[in-house]
Amino acid sequence: MADKKIIAVVGATGAQGGGLARAILNDKNSQFAVRAITRDVNSPKAKELAKLGAEVVAADVNDVESLKKAFKGAYGAYCVTFYWEHFSPEKETANATALAQAVKAAGVQHVIWSTFEDTRKFIPLDDKRMPTLMGKYKVPHFDAKAEVNHVFKDLGVPTTFLLTSFYWENMINFGAGPKKGPDGKLAITFPLGETKMPSMSAEDIGKCAYGIFKGGKEYIGKTIGVAGEHLSGAQMATTLSKVLGKEVKYNAVTPDVYRSFGFPGADDMGNMFQFKHDFEKEYTSARPVEVSKKLNPSLQTFEQWAKKNASKIPLE
Repeated sequence: MADKKIIAVVGATGAQGGGLARAILNDKNSQFAVRAITRDVNSPKAKELAKLGAEVVAADVNDVESLKKAFKGAYGAYCVTFYWEHFSPEKETANATALAQAVKAAGVQHVIWSTFEDTRKFIPLDDKRMPTLMGKYKVPHFDAKAEVNHVFKDLGVPTTFLLTSFYWENMINFGAGPKKGPDGKLAITFPLGETKMPSMSAEDIGKCAYGIFKGGKEYIGKTIGVAGEHLSGAQMATTLSKVLGKEVKYNAVTPDVYRSFGFPGADDMGNMFQFKHDFEKEYTSARPVEVSKKLNPSLQTFEQWAKKNASKIPLE
C-alpha cells in the first residue's frame, strides 16, 4: 500500500464516493489506495470500508482545516457536496469552496469535482417559463455547484469537472420509485413528457470516476459527463414492469404539478426535471453513454441494474 498513490474520497460512505472507493478497493491490481473521508469514522459504512482496506479519516466539509489535513499527501481527490442534507445553496457554495481551497493547500495533483450545469445560462432568472427560487436560482442544487467551478479554476487546481446524472438508486432511497395511485396501479411520476433523461447507477458514477483517475492528465481541465442510458419515463416504466413482474405505468405530470407535491425540495426537483425536458438536446449530449463506457467498460443498463436491485425497490 505504501507505494500506491492515495485517492482521498469525500463522501466515501455516500453514493458517488462509495462507488469510487469500492471500485478502487475491488481492483486488487490498482495503482491507487483509498483514503475514505467521512464525518463519522465509527459509522457501519466507514467500518466496512476500513475492512475492505481503506484508510478512514475524519473531516467535515464545514471545516476547511480538517479537510486540509485529510487531503495531505494525497495524489488525487474526489470532491462532492451534500445539498440534500441542508437544502441551502449558500452552504453548498461554501462547502465546495472549502474543498477547492483545501485540495489547493494540500497540493493534490488530480481533483474530480462532481458538479452540474448552471441552469441560469440556459433560462435566465427573469424567464417566466420556470419559477425563480430563493430569489436567485432556477435549479438551486445545480446552480450552487456550478458557481464554484470557477474557484477550482481560479486557484489553479488540476481539475476534471464531472457532470453526473440522475441515480437509479433514487428509486430505492429518494422516493422516485413506483407508487400505487388511487386506482391501485403502480406508476413512476416525472415531469419529462416524452423526452429522454440521462440516468445511471451511482456505483457506475464511481467506476467512471475511477476511469478518469486512471486516465490522469488526459482528463485534467476537461468537463466529462456520464450516463448509463438516456431513457424516457415510458421506457423506464416498461423495464420496471418486466423486471418486477407487475405493471408499472409512467405518469407524465407537468412541472407545475410536480412542484406542487410539497415534499422538501419539490420545487427544486420540479425545475430540474423541467430543465432536463426543455433542454433535452444540450443536457443529453453533455452526457454521452459511449464516453462512460470507455471510462467504465462494465457500465450497467437500467434493466441490468433493476434486476440486481428489484428486491430493494419499495412498491408503495
